[in-house]
Amino acid sequence: MSSIKPVKRGRRTVARHGRLTSPHPLALLGKVLAVAIAVVLVAGLGVGGYVLYDLSSSFTADAVELEGQDAVPPDIGAIEGGVNLFIAGTDECEEELKAAFGDRCKGPDAEGQLNDVNMLVHISDNPRRVTVISFPRDLMIPIPSCTDDDGNVTSAMSKQPINSAFSYGGLSCVVNTVSELSGQNIPFAAKTSFGGVINITDAIGGVEVCIANGIRDRYTGIDWPAGNRNIQGMEALQFLRTRHGVGDGGDLGRISNQQQYMSKLARKLVSEEVMTNPGTLYKLASTALKNVDPSTSLTNPMTLVQIALAVKNVPFDEIVFVQYPTLTDPADPNKVVPNEPAADALWAAIEANQPLELTGDVSQGDGVIVADGGEQPVTEEPVAPPPTEGATEAPAPEETAVALPSTIAGQTAAQNTCSNGNLR
Repeated sequence: MSSIKPVKRGRRTVARHGRLTSPHPLALLGKVLAVAIAVVLVAGLGVGGYVLYDLSSSFTADAVELEGQDAVPPDIGAIEGGVNLFIAGTDECEEELKAAFGDRCKGPDAEGQLNDVNMLVHISDNPRRVTVISFPRDLMIPIPSCTDDDGNVTSAMSKQPINSAFSYGGLSCVVNTVSELSGQNIPFAAKTSFGGVINITDAIGGVEVCIANGIRDRYTGIDWPAGNRNIQGMEALQFLRTRHGVGDGGDLGRISNQQQYMSKLARKLVSEEVMTNPGTLYKLASTALKNVDPSTSLTNPMTLVQIALAVKNVPFDEIVFVQYPTLTDPADPNKVVPNEPAADALWAAIEANQPLELTGDVSQGDGVIVADGGEQPVTEEPVAPPPTEGATEAPAPEETAVALPSTIAGQTAAQNTCSNGNLR
């Protein structure tokens, strides 16, 4: 049947918004696969398959075997019910970034890694749609038994923050944790560090982000005025890490701010400035492949190509970023726990493979606001030739959208959001 385990139903339908078309056949890749994998796919396909093979040794050196997930069939399309890919961003203390992380990179915990960014990318079966679910780092959930790099097996734990899973068993442990929480089989995964994201950003000359209100955050060193700002290097790291400077100062606001960055990064990736420059594309592919640690299931370059082909025609309004729904942890006001009824509705809506209707805010923590203009301009559909005399035109199939609960915050790739800074 499907790769999604049974979940409770509880959805309703509403009228569907108009479709947006892609301005470039690869334009959706960045939005679909977020930070690292997006770069690998876009850059790799842009410079040709030989580049992926030429650079594959650096990409496969640290590949991770995923435990507890179904085997990957030879063709992406053979996975009935869709494809799931998990992306983890870790806060490892890379030598050149230790000063920026402060206390995190001093003392006994300096050698460890936390999975501070956790995103599950679901690519549906035909018709192809994409949903990116971000899980807050302070989400308190069960963590299953995991095996670390030295072969040590940890005991299952009933309640731990999700961002501690990497420390118990690396990428595989994080994937198993999210798989058990979501009921999803996750055959593909990849990990990158904040340093890797910086290197990728620098390879394309920076990313322009939108700041609706000025940001001041003494923890990350940001003191920026409102307006558009091209960020790269250390500024990119500052922007991705800030939470005190946006929204209500919590991690939920930071997630929305990171989603804005991903969207702007994607737009830069598919811009003429990048896509028409072979030198930039090669540098981008080389940088990305050196800064991403994949699961072994992703080490075949043709698998990357298959995933790219699966999403290349998905319109912007059906690329949906959502925050996993949460409630305040009764035991700790600084932590959150799953909002299970809303989460059940989310998984059921994804399984139904109908357009998703966002009824909640764009950010659960007020980290971003919708900019003037709201959505990107609609690209007009090509005009069809007049029908041949006597011919009948088949009516286009109509679909209704599944309305997600208002407790689920999110935005589509068609929307233009800006950082909701604390200087307002």
